[in-house]
Amino acid sequence: MSRVIRAAVFQTAWTGDKESMIQAHEQAARDAAAQGAQVLCFQELFYGPYFCQVQDPAFYEYAEQIPEGPIVRRFQALARELRLVLVLPMYEEEQPGVLYNTAAVIDADGSYLGKYRKTHIPQVRGFWEKFYFRPGNSGWPVFDTAVGKVGVYICYDRHFPEGWRALGLAGAEIVFNPSATSRGLSGYLWQLEQPAAAVANEYFVGAINRVGVEEYGDNDFYGTSYFVDPEAQFVGEVASDKEPELVVRDLDLAKLREVRDRWQFYRDRAPGAYGPLTAP
Repeated sequence: MSRVIRAAVFQTAWTGDKESMIQAHEQAARDAAAQGAQVLCFQELFYGPYFCQVQDPAFYEYAEQIPEGPIVRRFQALARELRLVLVLPMYEEEQPGVLYNTAAVIDADGSYLGKYRKTHIPQVRGFWEKFYFRPGNSGWPVFDTAVGKVGVYICYDRHFPEGWRALGLAGAEIVFNPSATSRGLSGYLWQLEQPAAAVANEYFVGAINRVGVEEYGDNDFYGTSYFVDPEAQFVGEVASDKEPELVVRDLDLAKLREVRDRWQFYRDRAPGAYGPLTAP
């Protein structure tokens, strides 16, 4: 039996200031809801630039408490108004000096469901994230939302298969992967890794990447956000590689049962054989 949800992702360019960036995302949420979307995920660190191109403590000011901070409260009200599940990738301050790259999940009634903290933190040219973030300690939660079971895996996480699998084992039906990744660095992986994860773990993936070159470095963020199904088929067209775009697609979650009945990847796992792979 068909079980269709309408899902959305939003890619955009840095506007130059925090408030106008927030307003752009509020408008995207309204546009998504007007198109019938029931769930929407924004890009990594959605209300700011990708400041990890430099190492500057001034950007610590972008961090706020989750869920107590003003941005979560603002989008809780919007989610409640629009009856829209929201995934908000943010900069989180747990306490002064303890900072995370985090996604807050808001249900369609405006209630705060919880957060995922990015687990794998890069520290390479143009992506100096260890300067800003501690490795996440949230595990891999799956959130029981109005549209189904939603997981989040943030940017660099996608290179590590263990978290993808943990989300599947916890029942995820759709996993969002908000990102900030640069042309020439990861383009050959962008349309390979998330489809492969969708197949291996038998769920839908929504992949989101920002667009443009920002004033803090020469990273050229190439967009091309998309949804992919558990057969590695893109759901509709892939987004622009240069322009902001709201991607709205219908996902039939009944396909998960069909695929899992065909390929028994969960039944045929052999976790007892994996011990050496999980050693530090």
